[in-house]
Amino acid sequence: ALMEIVSEPDLRSSAEAAECMKKLRQILRYIGSCDGDMEKGSLRCDANVSVRLKGSSTLGTRCEIKNLNSIRYIVQAIDYEIQRQIEILESGEEISQDTLLFDVALGKTKVMRNKEDASDYRYFPEPDLLPVEVSQEKIDLIQ
Repeated sequence: ALMEIVSEPDLRSSAEAAECMKKLRQILRYIGSCDGDMEKGSLRCDANVSVRLKGSSTLGTRCEIKNLNSIRYIVQAIDYEIQRQIEILESGEEISQDTLLFDVALGKTKVMRNKEDASDYRYFPEPDLLPVEVSQEKIDLIQ
């Protein structure tokens, strides 16, 4: 079965993203949801990366790096993408909202497809699936 976890963590570095994925993988393994074997495709990460000007509270244009299959590649891809976006902005150009792949051999992100606008990133609820609500009692029992 496929499970997609969409979160809103406010991560400030590739190291924080790596720690977040390590914890998520640990939790999923512990509850028996999956084996967490990223190299075999049991767990993947899509990372949204955007930078902002120093002193600004507004994030810039977001690019999404798809299907990262190891903690090491998550770090490498995010670090590369941060630097790429900084270089684009420093050269006076604009960042286009793209979906990217990480080329492991080159250590670079490359465009998979361009996003027309931010609405391409929206998540739509599946009408046939009910929301999962876990009671505090169940959480306490699992802990």
